[in-house]
Amino acid sequence: MVTSPGAVQPPLPISTTFDVAGARVVENKGACFGLVVRSIGVVKGITGGLRSMRRGEVPQYTELLEDSRRHAVDRMIDNARLLGANAVVGMRFDSSEIGSGMTEIVAYGTAVVIATDV
Repeated sequence: MVTSPGAVQPPLPISTTFDVAGARVVENKGACFGLVVRSIGVVKGITGGLRSMRRGEVPQYTELLEDSRRHAVDRMIDNARLLGANAVVGMRFDSSEIGSGMTEIVAYGTAVVIATDV
């Protein structure tokens, strides 16, 4: 299915379990993932570094990771749709540090076709 840029897509159910409540998996399309590598940048890095010297949350890093996870999920959804899926089950996140100041976030799961039980 090809849609025009900016077209609104229906929501795609995502589950961390291997089923979707009220639906049954009728076809497994395979693994899907979304990957993002982000850097905090010099200014926010310095500010965040100074904040990390005291206790508590470092909002600069929290914001970066929240945005990165959302971006990774959006990319995973796009990948699942390319595979012909209408849902993702078994969804997980993974992250790692790449070099100095760069973080990799990946959202992954199994792209599936579900049918609602009527």
